[in-house]
Amino acid sequence: MTPDELDGILSSEDLLEPSSQFAMEAMAAIRRQASQPPPLRFPWFRFVAGLAASGVTAVAGTVLLLRSTRALPAIAVPLAQLAGVSPEVGYATAAVLVSLGLASLPRCLPSPEGDLRELDASGQV
Repeated sequence: MTPDELDGILSSEDLLEPSSQFAMEAMAAIRRQASQPPPLRFPWFRFVAGLAASGVTAVAGTVLLLRSTRALPAIAVPLAQLAGVSPEVGYATAAVLVSLGLASLPRCLPSPEGDLRELDASGQV
């Protein structure tokens, strides 16, 4: 479409009118949108609290690490006795973690027959 054709269409005396259903459909859409609950606000307070807690934890860990460098040789002596059983402790820890993971797996998967519980008239199970 050339600019001359567009100017000809826009300069014509023909009135453009919306369809008869346009106003009703527009008002119905506005009512639907107005009936929806407002969107959830971002939880800034919880975000800032979590950020502050993370910062405090990082600072405390750094201070603890800097202060513990003198105590590390003293801790190494009792931990040396565990060196002989460390693989077994690791295997036992892994077995417990895998068992807990497998035990929680059925709750994560949907049941094949769905939820068969019936609701009564009051909405109770």
